[in-house]
Amino acid sequence: MAEDRHHDHDDRDHTDHERHNHERNATHGHRQHHGHDDEHGHTHGVVDPAIVTTERGIWAIKWSFVGLFATAAVQVVIVYFSSSVALLADTIHNFGDAATAIPLWIAFLFARIKPSKRFPYGLGRVEDLAGMTIVAVILFSALVAAYESVDRFFHPRAVQYLWAVVTASVIGFVGNEAVAVFRIKVGKEINSVALIADGYHARVDGWTSLAVLFGAIGVWLGFPLADPLVGLGISIAIFGIVWQSAKAVFARTLDGVDPHVFDEIEHAVGHVEGVQSITDVKARWLGHKLRAEVGIAVDPDLSVRQALAITDKVEHELHHHLGYLSAAVVYTTGPS
Repeated sequence: MAEDRHHDHDDRDHTDHERHNHERNATHGHRQHHGHDDEHGHTHGVVDPAIVTTERGIWAIKWSFVGLFATAAVQVVIVYFSSSVALLADTIHNFGDAATAIPLWIAFLFARIKPSKRFPYGLGRVEDLAGMTIVAVILFSALVAAYESVDRFFHPRAVQYLWAVVTASVIGFVGNEAVAVFRIKVGKEINSVALIADGYHARVDGWTSLAVLFGAIGVWLGFPLADPLVGLGISIAIFGIVWQSAKAVFARTLDGVDPHVFDEIEHAVGHVEGVQSITDVKARWLGHKLRAEVGIAVDPDLSVRQALAITDKVEHELHHHLGYLSAAVVYTTGPS
């Protein structure tokens, strides 16, 4: 890929606004791209980071799907024989959680497609659409579970094989917690808000699986309404997950960025000698990769070459401190 530099001045005529725009891909540091492969630059790593994180994400999605689907498959058999509506609610949620792997997987596959003239920034934002789909799936599972739980109050059925219901509850907890830890860990590694949100969803689902156990104990103690009450409680918990996930996903869709990202950018720029102040900072996510625009104030008496050297150092520090940064546009101005 070619490196784009835009200069609004020359070495003999300084203005108060010197702009140096360039974009680089990075792995752990930054990589300069010219007409050929890194002949004039220095490379920290040899693999495109977008591909690395995408492969890692797809790997996480595959195993999350396997774990949750296996958990739900075991539970659905026990639901059939036990008639437990609490376990039914938990099973519906587990199937819904497993199903969310499908749109996320599709999103990561789209992220592998290279930028084009029609989509110059690539298709990383398909991940935002996947996040919306996840929220919709969770909402649907909450509505179904709530309906079945309320219906059981008016049409009660005896819960059988309580020992199997307890076993299914423990299996649901263990399976969901394992998937939660896995998804959150990988999601943080690749900065995927959709994957992290889905991981926390799985964690809460694990705790709600344990609630099924208490419902079974209540039935065993002679309180049959304990089962639909737990089912309704699980439904309410799922609605809470919908709210939390929706806030995270839609904030990202609207170009929302956590304040700590800007703190990291300012911290990175602060390591560069010659930067008098930061005049402007903008950033946005494209899938699980970040693009940033940073304006810095430098001494107006510096030559263009000296100013460009400072912007090079700034970009190097940005990529060094922010491993999830895919591209940066750095420009210099005179003191404000």
